[in-house]
Amino acid sequence: MSDLSELDAASVTVWGGEERYLLDRATQVPVVHSVAFGYPDFEEWYDVATGVAEGHIYGRNTNPTVAVFEEKIRLLEGGEAATSASTGMAAISNTLHALLRPGNRVVSVKDTYGGTSLLFTDFLPSFGITCDLIDTTDTPAIERAVSEGCDLLYLETPTNPTLKVLDLRRLIAAGHGVNATVVVDNTFATPMNQLPLALGADLVVHSATKFLGGHADALGGVVVGRSDLVKKVYQYREINGATLDPMAAYLLLRGMKTLQIRLERQAENAMAIATFLEAHPKVTRVNYPGLASHPQHELAASQMTGFGSMLSFAIDGGLEAVKGFLPHLKLAHRAANLGAVETTVGPPATTSHVECTPQERAALGIPEGLVRYSAGIEHVDDLLADLAHALEVV
Repeated sequence: MSDLSELDAASVTVWGGEERYLLDRATQVPVVHSVAFGYPDFEEWYDVATGVAEGHIYGRNTNPTVAVFEEKIRLLEGGEAATSASTGMAAISNTLHALLRPGNRVVSVKDTYGGTSLLFTDFLPSFGITCDLIDTTDTPAIERAVSEGCDLLYLETPTNPTLKVLDLRRLIAAGHGVNATVVVDNTFATPMNQLPLALGADLVVHSATKFLGGHADALGGVVVGRSDLVKKVYQYREINGATLDPMAAYLLLRGMKTLQIRLERQAENAMAIATFLEAHPKVTRVNYPGLASHPQHELAASQMTGFGSMLSFAIDGGLEAVKGFLPHLKLAHRAANLGAVETTVGPPATTSHVECTPQERAALGIPEGLVRYSAGIEHVDDLLADLAHALEVV
């Protein structure tokens, strides 16, 4: 496929970035395990090493299989460039460390993923970087914080695990108004449901481990966006060494080919489950942007093309009720993952915010009795029956 610009994203997930690296009439991208790549003469080798010519030098820097994965997600997100990392947190932390310096100020929100939040509260301040976390749904307060001086605005929407939705258009404009770099974690939405770069963001980050891979068998992360910024992240990651393994890249590529059809089924299931839970007498709260009752439902509908498969809910009785509920689910892995074809469930204390103390979770607005639910591709009637039974015995 020489020109993918006219293809639907569902077709890009299948064909994007692959043609160049197909070998000997193979229909699938090979897994290249070679650590180093040789050249017959100094001139050609030097041109590749210095970036004058395309090619690969050493596996910590680039790799053919990894390059296909990066190109596929670049095409899907509509970015100028992409670079990968060994995990989603590696992509996030490498981005922040590559772009920030002592004396810089970051503005973000309280509801970011737990690992990201710890970067803001513990790690970055130790390097002399100020990090201010604002109430997630208070858009005017975020705008005011940005206007007071901001070098990097970090957004995550929908948030993990509270499924709050941020107004990307307004906040990106606020960030650019003070010449801040705007980074958006698009893991929950994926490029099939949301395109932050098209809304003006400078960079998008993903935990590719989740929906992009979709089968819970490969770790990975990716950064997409402006080429000058991606180059800085790549150079930092190159020396930092958090390289995506070529076998993991292959598994992520294989998973991405079914991204569209997986998400469609998962989103249908999530909507039915959220509707069921909202009407259940033992459920006190349901967080899902697709519900009309969600506080940011209209906003989500205006900047997303789908609401995804992530939801969270609270059971009457708090954490003790959750403890009684979880063991009775038969069609759900109780595990710290999401976005897989199998349904996965767990409270923030053991999943998204396991790194935080109960006090830290409370300060971030994460209740202990919340259940994060990642709807899989199972038949929806079976998932609903499973939930009904588990709630009945609470």
